[in-house]
Amino acid sequence: MNTAIAFIVVFGVLVFFHELGHLYFAKRAGILCREFAIGFGPKLFSFTKNETVYTIRLLPLGGYVRMAGEDPETIELKPGTKVALVLNEKDEAEKIVLDNMDKYPHARVLEVENADLERALTITGYEEYEDAIRTFRICDKAYYVTGGEEIQIAPYHRQFASKSLGQRALTIFAGPAMNFILAFLLFMVIGLVQGIPVNKPIIGQLVSEGAAQKAGLQEGDVIQSINGAETATWTDVTTIIRKNPGSEITMKLERGNKDLTIKVTPAAEKEGNEEVGRLGVYPPVEKSLLGSVKLGFEQTVKMTKLVVVSLVQLVTGQFSINALSGPVGIYNLTGEVAKSGLVNLLGLTAALSVNLGLFNLLPIPALDGGRLMFFLVEALRGKPIDRQKEGMVHFIGFALLMLLMLVVTWNDIKKFFL
Repeated sequence: MNTAIAFIVVFGVLVFFHELGHLYFAKRAGILCREFAIGFGPKLFSFTKNETVYTIRLLPLGGYVRMAGEDPETIELKPGTKVALVLNEKDEAEKIVLDNMDKYPHARVLEVENADLERALTITGYEEYEDAIRTFRICDKAYYVTGGEEIQIAPYHRQFASKSLGQRALTIFAGPAMNFILAFLLFMVIGLVQGIPVNKPIIGQLVSEGAAQKAGLQEGDVIQSINGAETATWTDVTTIIRKNPGSEITMKLERGNKDLTIKVTPAAEKEGNEEVGRLGVYPPVEKSLLGSVKLGFEQTVKMTKLVVVSLVQLVTGQFSINALSGPVGIYNLTGEVAKSGLVNLLGLTAALSVNLGLFNLLPIPALDGGRLMFFLVEALRGKPIDRQKEGMVHFIGFALLMLLMLVVTWNDIKKFFL
C-alpha cells in the first residue's frame, strides 16, 4: 500500500506541474480551457472554477488540459433544429437548450434557420407561432444545455487555433518547461534539508557502529593531520583513509578550543577488486539558500545531460530498449526508494521530472515536441498545416507510442514477476 501511495503521489506531482504549465499559459493567451485533469478514466473528484472543470480521474498515468478548439465537443445546429433560448437582460442568449426544454418555461423556443456560434455569435430562426424571422445575439460566455449538462460555447477568439504562433508554441512548451522547474525546486529542497557537501576536513554525520564512532570521533571535529600529513580538504582525508584499510592511523583533531589526538583503524571493505579503508563518516555539509539554489541548478543540468546521453545511445543502438522502464518498473523503483526515506524519494521525483520533460520535447507526433515541430513547419511555410493531416500524423504517433509502452511494460513484467 505504501508503494502504491508513493507512486500515485510522485506521478500526480509530475503530471500536475506539467499540465499546470499548459493551463497557465493557455489562460494567459485567452484560450477557453474546459478541463484540467490528473489521470484518465472515470472521474473520482471534480470542481469548477473560472470556466475550467478540475478533475481527478481513476488511472494515475497521465493527465491533460482540454482546450477549446482541440476537443470533440462541437455541437452543430442544423436548419430545422428546435432549441430554447434563455435570454439575459440585454436579450442575448446565455443558454441554448437542446433537450428537456420544458424545464425552461420562460425560454424562447426557436426553429433554427442559421447559427454562427464562432465568429458572428448570432442565431437566426422562427419563434413559435411567429412568421417573422428573428436574429438573436449570443452572449460571449453562453452555454449549450444538453442531457442536463452545460457546455460553454467557445467563440473563435477563445479557441487554441485562433492564437498567434508564439502563444500556441509557448502554451505547448510550458508543460515540459515546468518539469525542469519542478526538478530544480526539488533539488533545491534537498540541498536545504540535507545540506551541500563541502570540501573541508571536518567530520560529518557518523555511521552508527562505524570505525569513527567506536574510536570516539564526533561530528564537527576538524581534522588537522593524519599520520603527520596535513589535511586541508576532505579529499585529503578520504585519500589517506582509503590507503589504510585495517591499519591503525593517528589523527590530530581540533574540537572546540581543544586539540586532540585519536587513534582509529579504518574498516577494510572491498571496492571492485581493490580493498579500501572506510572510516564510517559522511562528508561535511553546509546549509544555505544560495548554495541550495546553485545545487538545484547544477543537479538539474547534470540530470538533463545524463538523460540526453541515454537517448542518444538508445537511438544509436548503444542502449537496449530492454533497459527502458515503463509504469511497472517505475512503480517498483518508487516503492524501493520510498523505503529509504523522503529525501531519496524527492531525488527520484526530480530525476523522473527531468525525464518526463525531455521525453515530451522529442519531435515525435502526439508529444509536445511533435506539436512544436509542426509549429516550426508553420513558421517556415507561413501558414499552418491542414488540421486533418496533422491530426492523422499525431494519431499514428500516439499508436506507436502505445505500442512502445506495451513492449516496455512487458519487459518490466518479465524482469519483476516472471
